[in-house]
Amino acid sequence: MTTQADHQEIGALVHRLFQALDAREFTSGWARPYFTEDARMETPIGADRGAAAVRAAEVALGRFDRTQHMASGIIVEPRGESGEDSEHGATARWNALMVHVHPEAVLKERGPDAAPLFTVGGVYEADLRRTPDGWRFSRMAVRAVWTDGQPPQLMAPGAEGRPAAGV
Repeated sequence: MTTQADHQEIGALVHRLFQALDAREFTSGWARPYFTEDARMETPIGADRGAAAVRAAEVALGRFDRTQHMASGIIVEPRGESGEDSEHGATARWNALMVHVHPEAVLKERGPDAAPLFTVGGVYEADLRRTPDGWRFSRMAVRAVWTDGQPPQLMAPGAEGRPAAGV
């Protein structure tokens, strides 16, 4: 069973993660306060697990000069009705507005009518696990509901650091 305190902690975890993504301080171990070691991340263009998922998020955000991620309507539910799963697990769902600022070089390449922003309205769904260090995401999926502007150019298939979209 999740308590009101759990709901608040999970909501704060969502907001802290979004702030960390926007700050882009991707030092070694930056994702540990947010994700389990085996976390799975699912995006519109693919899925990864563990360190590969973290690297994909870094690559995806690295294609932009700046980003701003905003979360609203966070709903937390216990996972399972009884047993160990409900004691140590939860699911969360929230709406997100993700604003991405294209680099000047990309805008120059695209021409004078290029939109400087790529904006995504989406929905996140996540599974969380209670660890000795607090709540962590064990699975996170993002689905784009709408977009505005031109998305970034994705790497060629097989390129190192396969990107993730909508992060």
